[in-house]
Amino acid sequence: MSLTTFDKIISDRGSRYAVSGGPATTRAEAETLLAELKKNKRFAKATHNTWAAILSGEAVRDDDGESGAAQIILQMLERAGLDDHMIIVTRWYGGKHLGGDRFRHVVDAVRHYLAQVGH
Repeated sequence: MSLTTFDKIISDRGSRYAVSGGPATTRAEAETLLAELKKNKRFAKATHNTWAAILSGEAVRDDDGESGAAQIILQMLERAGLDDHMIIVTRWYGGKHLGGDRFRHVVDAVRHYLAQVGH
């Protein structure tokens, strides 16, 4: 399993964001990538590890409490044509509600990841 992480890419009103991802063709492989990420205590203690993947044509996602965020990741994966790949957006809540800006940050985090991995 090959997990790539870009940490501390966005900071807004105390909330901090990171984005990670890697190849996955099955739900088990996706869960292994998530477990690999959470081996790092900082990521394990994050408020949200929201993720989505298209695994052999099947869309799977988990908001991890950040309602609606996984759907955004999934749509961006579909638009990029990135199958058999998982993207995880991590957020550490900073104490102030971000409203709709939280979705903009998810989009920006996924864009950052896609640009860095050449998509």
